[in-house]
Amino acid sequence: MANHFSALKRARQTETRTVRNRANTSRLRGALRDLRDALAKGDKAGAEVVFRQTVSALDKAIQKGVIHENTASRYKSRLNARVNALK
Repeated sequence: MANHFSALKRARQTETRTVRNRANTSRLRGALRDLRDALAKGDKAGAEVVFRQTVSALDKAIQKGVIHENTASRYKSRLNARVNALK
């Protein structure tokens, strides 16, 4: 266990950041899961609505540092291709 004040503070900060990072990651994974479920159902209109929400979640994940910008771009491109394939 940490003994110095600075180490104790770092331990507190790590706990706070871990909770925040876990929430941000979970929010992103949930959005991706919702879109994949909508694609599996084959509902074009529903998938387009969920796609817009997922793109927003991806953009927020970039801002929060959860994923890299290029990774998000790759996700958007592949998911958009799947949404367009429903048409």
